[in-house]
Amino acid sequence: MITEELLINRAAFEEKVRKLIGRPILLIELDMFALPCGCAGITANTRGLEVDDIEVFEPQMLPFLKEMAANLGVKSTVTFARIVPGSSIVASLNWRTLCTRCYPEFARSEGKTPRPDLYILQFERKK
Repeated sequence: MITEELLINRAAFEEKVRKLIGRPILLIELDMFALPCGCAGITANTRGLEVDDIEVFEPQMLPFLKEMAANLGVKSTVTFARIVPGSSIVASLNWRTLCTRCYPEFARSEGKTPRPDLYILQFERKK
């Protein structure tokens, strides 16, 4: 993955979300990561996005989220928003391919908000 591809995808995703929500939403940083446990994925740090935005526009946002993952070659097991504790502010959107150690933690959870700091947009259960 080259930096130019990250820049293009970051800008395109930010523009789509801005048009959808109808106000300035910033995607201030787009990172790809690999964790020591074996999980890997993408984190998009945001400003101006609220939990209410995700709840209302989730059906329209999911295709954008899937497109971003596909464009960057990430086959995410889970896509979620990380919420600033005690607020409705979305700190980041995350696409993660879960390792065998972390998968059970997400698989045991139920609902859209298994923890106060997470809002699950998509979870792919093993068959």
